[in-house]
Order: sequence, then structure tokens, then C-alpha cells
Amino acid sequence: MTTARHIVALLKSHIAGDEDHFLTVAMQLAAHEARQGHGKLAQELRELVDHAKGLKSSIIPKRSGPVPLVQPKGELANLLTVRYSDVRLASMVLPEETEARLRRTLLEQAQQSSLRAHGLVPRRKLLLVGPPGAGKTMTAAALAGELHLPLFTVVLDGLISKFMGDTAGKLRQVFDAMRATRGVYLFDEFDAIGARRSSENDVGEIRRVLNSFLQFLEQDDSDSLVIAATNYPDLLDRALFRRFDDVIEYSLPDTALLERLLKARLAPFETPRLTWRKAAEVACGLSHAEVGRAADEAAKSAILGGSTKITTQALIAAIEERQKAQKQG
Repeated sequence: MTTARHIVALLKSHIAGDEDHFLTVAMQLAAHEARQGHGKLAQELRELVDHAKGLKSSIIPKRSGPVPLVQPKGELANLLTVRYSDVRLASMVLPEETEARLRRTLLEQAQQSSLRAHGLVPRRKLLLVGPPGAGKTMTAAALAGELHLPLFTVVLDGLISKFMGDTAGKLRQVFDAMRATRGVYLFDEFDAIGARRSSENDVGEIRRVLNSFLQFLEQDDSDSLVIAATNYPDLLDRALFRRFDDVIEYSLPDTALLERLLKARLAPFETPRLTWRKAAEVACGLSHAEVGRAADEAAKSAILGGSTKITTQALIAAIEERQKAQKQG
């Protein structure tokens, strides 16, 4: 990450009021300056961050766990899981167009009263499509984190019933919950309920579930965000696409994005002679998630070896290991 990008990330964290991420980026900037040979500036930045953390710990009591949430009760307990997310968009590495579209959604949510005053409805129904590990689920967590809303994940095993008619009834309970409690509601692996009605393997129950979902989504006027994510958009019924406010496509990262991913993931470590482009070229074909795991493995190997320095050879070895595991999978 360049100094300019650090500054952008710092401003985004400040605007979002995310102090923890602000201090994390500040430490990354200190590490960057140290690698550039600006030792005095790096030390000054580290001291300022340490001082800020000291003030924070003396004023705000530390919590031993997450903020308590009102958990879904009764039948909903089998249909929804809930948590608060500490993920932010600034911590993701996305193509500029994708990030811009997500920030547009956040802006419309932040200004929804102004939009509604003029008879306009803010974006709140998103369909995310793309390969596994491309960042779809993390996007839902980031939107929830940015909006300071609970993230509800629909449990498909609990939703899809073997008894005829039950699934549609459970689906209604989920949409009722959206009206009762504002949050981000994620339907992951959405193709399980959104499959084409003309599918050869279609059965009457699945067709009824899809029809019910289309009806509920059309009628839903809650303040919650509805996010559906799938790895297989070709399986989805075409009627679904026009029911969403935005369809955002994800893809495997190209070389330039891979380089950004690796730099962001390894920013806290020493990488003075690391050939980023070479490592990124070797990583072509891997998803965001797999690249992140490879970077973590290289970092763990360095730490266990008594160092914080990541070499090109070690990083490429970790990347090749992830590629091998992917092929075997």
C-alpha cells in the first residue's frame, strides 16, 4: 500500500468513526515508512499510536466479548444466526467499480430520509454473484459493520423443510423479522432456494418456495438490507434479477488486484526485497480468500522462524501450496 492509499484509508476510517481500524492503518503506515528508510518518522508514528491506545484503554473499559445481542427466539432461532461485524469496506481490497457501487448503497442508506422525503427509495436489496472466495459474504459483513447493524444470516438447513408448505411459512417469518428488527439479512448459497422454475430437477415444493420468495421480496418495505449471494448465477430464476435493486458481479482477482491484496495483507511485516508482481503472477487463478490464506501462511512461517521478514521465495511457496490444495479439492 502506498502512502497515498494509507492516507485514503485513514480518512475513510476517521469518517466512519472506526478508531481501531484508524490505528491499524497508522501502524501500517509506520511500517511502510520504516521500509522506506524513514526510521525517525516511523518511530514517531509508532509512539503516537501507542499513546493513543493508552488513552483509549484508560477511558474505555475493555470488553471480554462481543456486545450482547438480542438473539432470535422460538422458531426464528432455527432460521437465523446473528452477530455484530467489525469488518469495514476499507479492510477489503475490491475493484474500484465494485467498491464504488457498495459505497453508493451506504450513502443512500445514510441519506434515506432525504430520499424518502422526495418519494425515492434507497437501495437495500442486493444480489451478489461470483465464484467462491471472491468476497461476497465478507461484503455483507462489511455493509453491516459500516452501518452498525446486526448481521443476520439465514440458516438454509432450518429454512428448507421436507414437509410440503413449511418452507414458505418459515420464509415469511424471516421477512417478518426484517420488519421487526432492522439489520443486514444474508441469504448465502441463494441458489438453494432461487433455482430456475424450469429446472429438470424442479419439484413442486421448490417452485412454491421461489414464488413465495419473489412475492415476499416484492412486498418487503422494511428498513433492513436484504443480500442474496450465490456462486452459481446461471442456476437462478431470471425473474429474481429484476427484483433486486442492484446485481453486483464478483470475479477472481487479476494480477494488479492480487498485488494489492498481498501488500495489504502483509503490510505489518518486513518486505524490503519482496517482488510483489512475481508473487501476484504466481497467484493468478486463486480467489481473494485463498490469496489471503497464502499470505497468512507465509507470515506464520516467518514468525515461527523468529523473524518478521517475508521473502519472495517463502510467499511463492505458500501460494503454490494453496494452488495445489485447490486442485486436489
